Amino acid sequence: MAVVFLLYLVAEVAAVWAVASLIGFLPTLGVLLAGAFLGSWLARREGGKAARAFMATARSGRSPHAEVTNGMLVGLGGLLILIPGFVSDVFGLLLLLPPTRAVVRKAWVRRIEKRAPLGYPAQGRVIVVDSEVVGDNKGDQDPPPRMIIDSQ
Repeated sequence: MAVVFLLYLVAEVAAVWAVASLIGFLPTLGVLLAGAFLGSWLARREGGKAARAFMATARSGRSPHAEVTNGMLVGLGGLLILIPGFVSDVFGLLLLLPPTRAVVRKAWVRRIEKRAPLGYPAQGRVIVVDSEVVGDNKGDQDPPPRMIIDSQ
């Protein structure tokens, strides 16, 4: 994980360096700020859409799996937009745009289905667990003794 993080840092520094070499330092800062403002506006808009879609699906009685996943990807995209840098902005924008978010969502769900087969019905298999129900014996115990205070 540390290697991935270091590679990410190198990619961010290289991207900022390349853009600053092309357009200059101050315009690079302007582009980074404009990307943050545009991305936060887009994240807010797409997050609102995802929340409304979730509520509509939940009200209709259907399972909102796709809407929850879309909301999580929008949140991740918004977080990536807020991290300064061009690489994180590009990945964040890809997660905020509905067409690319749908592609990422399908790939993510497919990967989760492969890794967590227990979350889905057993296909033709029956699992029998031999067990015994043990009752709570609190009612069988004697009540605690009462103190009687004689006031004479």
